[in-house]
Amino acid sequence: MTRPAAQVRQRRGVLVTAVTLAVALAAAVVGLTTGSFHTSLPEVVSALTGHADARTSVVVLGLRVPRVLAALLIGAALALAGAVFQTLARNPLASPDIVGFTAGSATGALIGLIVIAPTASPAAGAWTGGLLTVVVVMLIARSVGVSRERTILAGIALSMLLAAVNDYLLTRAPIDIARNADQWLHGSLAATSMDGVGLLAGSIGILSLVLVLLHRDLRALELGDDTARALGVRTPRLRLALIVVAALLTGTATAVAGPIGFVALAAPQLARRMLGSAGIPLVGSALTGATVLVVADVIAQRALAPLQIPVGLLTGVVGGAYLFWVVARSRR
Repeated sequence: MTRPAAQVRQRRGVLVTAVTLAVALAAAVVGLTTGSFHTSLPEVVSALTGHADARTSVVVLGLRVPRVLAALLIGAALALAGAVFQTLARNPLASPDIVGFTAGSATGALIGLIVIAPTASPAAGAWTGGLLTVVVVMLIARSVGVSRERTILAGIALSMLLAAVNDYLLTRAPIDIARNADQWLHGSLAATSMDGVGLLAGSIGILSLVLVLLHRDLRALELGDDTARALGVRTPRLRLALIVVAALLTGTATAVAGPIGFVALAAPQLARRMLGSAGIPLVGSALTGATVLVVADVIAQRALAPLQIPVGLLTGVVGGAYLFWVVARSRR
């Protein structure tokens, strides 16, 4: 790449990053200040610094701040997971919600909530379900001959089966647990607490650090398995490690908010197109995913106010439109 082209690309990256951050910040401000209990920006700042009245502090610190932070962290986690899957599969349709890992995480969490311990955190069940789904998908794909296409098809088939299992689990649960679990299955940030934000921040921080350590090998893998091996990359171990990291990112996000579609699918591709990158940028994907989800959650809260819809329903609708666009574009 020539120096002028590199400079243009660098300026484009700075501009896109600045605009994306501005959109995320604007959506966060709207989420913190609007609603049935209106708060001005100075009142939000007072609550954050501990100088607001009790009611404002409860609304801002107890409800809105955890929800905004969770939306940013979950969006980033899902986008990172999608970026890893799409890089490994070299397919823009490879994402946790398409290949079954999100459904597997939801199944694990539901089994934990309904069968094992209704009062416990669903995190362990979500992680376990996501990892077991990884194992099953890889075994199915390997049994019929490993290829990227077969892996994706195996994941889609397993996702449909797990969705049926989830519906069955809801029919067997007590009515109060089933009602809460049903809302959670549609992807909702309404019940997010600072404990959930702490779980997200800690887990995503550790998993992101692992991705940073594996980033160079991941970039080599984009050049093809043969080239990566020639550069000294142990491709089987690398693929397994990356899939496990992506599954844990998906499980963490699902444990807190339930299955949320579209973000992992579209955010990496949106980031790649906006930045003009040849490969899928991890940092750009995380920033785009965080922005997409916080904007979607604000719309889900305010569009039909006082009625709030689960953010997963909104992202599902947008995701369906995105898939139609991908199909139409690929046909052209």
